[in-house]
Amino acid sequence: MQNEGQELDILLIEDNPNDAELTLRALRASVAGARVAHVDDGVKALDLIFGARGLAGRTAGKLPRLILLDLKLPKVDGLEVLRRIKGDERTRGVPVVVLTSSKEERDIRESYLLGANSYLVKPVGFDEYLAAVREACRYWISLNQRPVAKQAV
Repeated sequence: MQNEGQELDILLIEDNPNDAELTLRALRASVAGARVAHVDDGVKALDLIFGARGLAGRTAGKLPRLILLDLKLPKVDGLEVLRRIKGDERTRGVPVVVLTSSKEERDIRESYLLGANSYLVKPVGFDEYLAAVREACRYWISLNQRPVAKQAV
């Protein structure tokens, strides 16, 4: 995980250690120098974003530039994490890419209804997985234009 106080590029919320390592490897290969944090359950994710280590000491400009979110998480599931992120005015603008193994139509529909910016089903092969993560990050980190955060008055 990155050092506290540093600006965060990507927050990976993934409980499966193999998928997390594969995603982190793909991120290192495709987004050089990105500051990445990884948490393995929904409670830790919400704490990092909203809790004592999160918004309490972080300005809107210090929010992650991208969140990669698995849906099948322990403690608090990914849909609830997504609901909280997109339901809060302070975090609503953070792009959330659902990166999950679920192809269930209800998960896809619910994710988009809750405000997911993209829904990717995890490819099985390493090269395909690497390409999917690389393209998603390339778009959301490099190509996508975000508004400048408002300064506190």
